[in-house]
Amino acid sequence: MANLEARTSSVGAPGGEYQVFLSFRGADTRYGFTDCLYHALVGAGIRVFRDEDELRVGEVIGGELLRAIDDSILYIPVFSQNYATSKWCLREIARIILPIFFDVEPDDVKLKTSLYKDSLLEHEKRFPEEVKARRKALVKVDEIKGWNLKKDEGQGQLIKWVVEEVLDKLKIKHKPVTERLVGLTGLVEDVMKLLDIDSGDVRLIKIHGMGGIGKTTLAKVIFNQLTPQFGKRCSFLEDIREESKKDGLVKLQEKLLSDIVHSRAIEKIPDTDYGMRRTGEILCNKRVLIVLDDIDRGEQIEKLLGKYSLHPGTRIIVTTRDRSVLPIKGFKYTVLPYPMEELNFNHALQLFERHAFGGLSPSDDQHVLARAIVSTTGGLPLALEVIGSLLYQKPKAIWSETLDKLREMPEKEVQRKLKISYDMLDDYQQQIFLDIACFFINEDKTNAIYMWTDCRFFPEGGIDVLISLSPIKILDNNKFWMHDQLRDLGREMVHKESLTDPGERSRLWISKDILEILRTKESKKKVQAFDLDGKASPNLITNEQLERFGSLRFLKLCNTTFVGDFSECLSKIVWFSWHSPPQSFWAVNMHSRNIVVLELSDNHFTDDSEVWSFFKMATKLKVLALKWCFGITRTPDFSKCLMLERLTLERCDNLTEIDCSIGRLKYLIDLNINGCLRLEELPKEIGGLEKLKRFSLTDCYRVSKLPDSKMRRLKWKGTFSDRFKTCLVSILECVCNRDFS
Repeated sequence: MANLEARTSSVGAPGGEYQVFLSFRGADTRYGFTDCLYHALVGAGIRVFRDEDELRVGEVIGGELLRAIDDSILYIPVFSQNYATSKWCLREIARIILPIFFDVEPDDVKLKTSLYKDSLLEHEKRFPEEVKARRKALVKVDEIKGWNLKKDEGQGQLIKWVVEEVLDKLKIKHKPVTERLVGLTGLVEDVMKLLDIDSGDVRLIKIHGMGGIGKTTLAKVIFNQLTPQFGKRCSFLEDIREESKKDGLVKLQEKLLSDIVHSRAIEKIPDTDYGMRRTGEILCNKRVLIVLDDIDRGEQIEKLLGKYSLHPGTRIIVTTRDRSVLPIKGFKYTVLPYPMEELNFNHALQLFERHAFGGLSPSDDQHVLARAIVSTTGGLPLALEVIGSLLYQKPKAIWSETLDKLREMPEKEVQRKLKISYDMLDDYQQQIFLDIACFFINEDKTNAIYMWTDCRFFPEGGIDVLISLSPIKILDNNKFWMHDQLRDLGREMVHKESLTDPGERSRLWISKDILEILRTKESKKKVQAFDLDGKASPNLITNEQLERFGSLRFLKLCNTTFVGDFSECLSKIVWFSWHSPPQSFWAVNMHSRNIVVLELSDNHFTDDSEVWSFFKMATKLKVLALKWCFGITRTPDFSKCLMLERLTLERCDNLTEIDCSIGRLKYLIDLNINGCLRLEELPKEIGGLEKLKRFSLTDCYRVSKLPDSKMRRLKWKGTFSDRFKTCLVSILECVCNRDFS
């Protein structure tokens, strides 16, 4: 085999790992498209293995090449005219992720023409079993989004798009951390010494300390530094204490398997025992990096890691508030504890002043007060950030009053200190804060804002205040983030509304409590919102039960169905999200005049189902998302939903027609059509959507033409990604792999 280093990126990687494996037929594209793509990827700081198949000697793929294939996070094959003539390219093809079709059509690659089919028949004579796997992989190319490029077309824009897509996908495992880190450098160095990545043993590091002290932030910084050395074999499971309450450990087991195996299809885990066996089988064969964040019981570690031996070189990081949670019975590896201490005074003062003064120099009086507040608050980063943000640009009187409150509190009562910030919010801001704490952490903010606007909570200003005071953050993906201490504070505030009767609380999110309340006959007028998850077993709600919730504005259900006449039950509901309903359905008059956000997902309701009566009176509907609605062949009539602003049709596999009434949606600003595999054309009326700002059409491979010339002349307004700044025709050609000329 030729020298491996001569064929790989000059950008070194710790441990020799690569981020992208680039596969191509050298004779077709080596000195043209692939060379340009390779250098563009390397120039963007991406570690690329460039596979030049004809430079190999012999019939056996060497160990270094196998490791490069196995460890690369992304796999990019450049399909060209002669790609299938190479036995090496076909051996690698079972790992397709981002395909590029260079002067060939997807049908060629899917073996619908003779171009690849004939070459495959030749290989089959010598490698029948291998070719069987490659044929199966090639046929499945239809399911994967890729790019089409003709030999005589310009390549620069496509290469730019590929680089952007690769960079975006490589961020998936990168954990966001605040830029205002103080006092972590020494801690990172300490933990890295304990991990000792160069040693070949298995190591588990337990970072323990009180809530809000910075354990998760420290783990994220270390995880981000180490992921390049583990390639795709790394997983960060966040907030296990809370997640295990909601869904048990099954979802966490599924995420761990998905992260480590890097499969496009998430393996379904029926129960934790099966999940423990599967994770154990995988982890004993792979060197992995895993962070288990906020463990509160030793059995969680056993259920997530399994009982098998871990592969040499594996590193496990556990964060926990309970220093006694490890070791656990039967765990054969040494656990190295790392106690997390509070910030020293100088670091604590530095962090506080960053938030309290925003980079400005404080006066002498302010500096004295700042030192006093830090001395009283202690060295907890979360409390320092929240209280510092609270006092930013506030008068001296507020500073003095806050100091007095802090002095009255026991030193270790973190939540009482954080509640000072909550008490500063007005009634509407508190309502938004409680909604986020109970329902919207790690959820996109867009739809929630529609609900809060309709409820007259004034969310735009309220969210700005919450961000400025630090109870919440908005992540790069537009999702809400809240520290678990603040989440616990919000939920404790709801719990204190009634210590003994959950039916007297404003928000319900524990399924057991909700089911008990549904069985009682008392009125539940104080309940504004509940989220009932029936994944363990299906639930049924009658109209009589729901009628008792006279103030319900937010309803989120999973694996739950209805029976009865609901004409008087849903009058105040503003948000309704219904996931995985059982196919049995015995309800009538399922409609609401006041519904603003409607999400239906993972169901088999048909076009004529009573469920679609939601649209009969939905005159205030602003957001409609139909996801994984397998039973519909055409969309509902939109003529009653003329205020609609956002419409999503995602993975509706049997959808063949979008109702022409979509053209009447004069306020529609966002249209997202994704993965509707049987959809062949768009209604011409889409061309009349004058206020549309964002249009996304992805993985709808049968859509072959634009509706009419109006669509081509459509003037787009608003802010777009780089891809959407080009003309719509180019966008559609790229994402649909079709020629729209």
